[in-house]
Amino acid sequence: MSPAAAEPSATEIASAVRSRTLRAVDAVAAALERIERADPVLSAFIEVWDEEALRRARDVDARVAAGERLPLAGVPIAVKGRRGLRTAGPLLAAGCVAVGATSVPGPGTPWQTWGLGRYGPTTNPWRPDRTPGGSSAGSAAAVAAGLVPLATGSDGAGSVRIPAAWCGVVGLKTGNGRLPSADRTGLMAPGVLARCVGDVAAYWGVMTGSGGVWGGGAWGDAGRAVGELGRYDPPTAVWSPDLGFDAPDPDVVAVAHATAVRLAEAGAIRLVRPRTPLRLDDPAPAWLALRAPGAAPRPPDAHRVRVANDRRLADLFAGTELLLTPTAPTPPHGHGGPGDRYSTALTWAFNLSGHPALSIPAGLDGDGCPVGLQLVAAHGREDLLIETARAAEVAVGPWTG
Repeated sequence: MSPAAAEPSATEIASAVRSRTLRAVDAVAAALERIERADPVLSAFIEVWDEEALRRARDVDARVAAGERLPLAGVPIAVKGRRGLRTAGPLLAAGCVAVGATSVPGPGTPWQTWGLGRYGPTTNPWRPDRTPGGSSAGSAAAVAAGLVPLATGSDGAGSVRIPAAWCGVVGLKTGNGRLPSADRTGLMAPGVLARCVGDVAAYWGVMTGSGGVWGGGAWGDAGRAVGELGRYDPPTAVWSPDLGFDAPDPDVVAVAHATAVRLAEAGAIRLVRPRTPLRLDDPAPAWLALRAPGAAPRPPDAHRVRVANDRRLADLFAGTELLLTPTAPTPPHGHGGPGDRYSTALTWAFNLSGHPALSIPAGLDGDGCPVGLQLVAAHGREDLLIETARAAEVAVGPWTG
């Protein structure tokens, strides 16, 4: 398998189905055909719901013919794990058709960076000898390979952003508490993986009821050119290679930082220096204490780290609009495992703090593996993340492929 470049986006499919130049049943059948052909190599799915998906697609065509204007009419989507349909209700109501459940880590998987699908370990579409990351492993692989344009995920420590980075796609972790989550610790937030920012915007609009199709703000048509960055007011952004405590691989830092600089030069962001360098406490002990079986709601050590980091992040966002970091501190590891490195080192601080965060493709490392650039915004500013990512996409051109 190789990463997809030419498959239509979710918003393109929906537009064609709404205009009745494409039938939902044909869009879904094409996705099922791609899955049948590719999944023995990728192993991105646990289950594929062929007959049910085609039946739902026919229902969508009937709804469109009856005059319903569905924001995501006929879009084939994948849902994370066997329980993924529980959180996909707004997407299905908007016209999406779930074609299957994607792979998640098997029992006892360290750091949750594998996936285990129908045919064995899930492989990275860019490098089959590497993992796609996890725990939204199959969702990222399916999107990157073009099997579906959109897949749901959930992010308790980086489980959307890390596979997005390692598979070269866009991954949004919504702010904690912004969308429903059954996680007892409050660390887990819903998210989405897609190949373009317009599809992420469509997801956010449908899930929040704020509008289902990208078309507002400074951008409108997804095809606008780089020259239109002149009409865009770039947000201020602070770069941090390590959040003040980690030691990410220099090659990963170099790729992510080069992209941040390139986006500043293109006018997508304005890089500024913080009033004081950002130095967070390592969130690992706090996160692990909150996740421990039988843990108290507010373990003392976790509370101390959380309060200190929340204060530092509040100070940062009082003076700037975005924080930029590498998404993961390492490239994707092999199927043998990550060793003693935490792939979550640069992501799980924002599960503790609850800030929304998004990973965009930053390029390839010297080994040919994708690297992600993480954008973090103040509480409630998913819209800023999406708008900035769209500006980045316009500035540097299509990412996947």
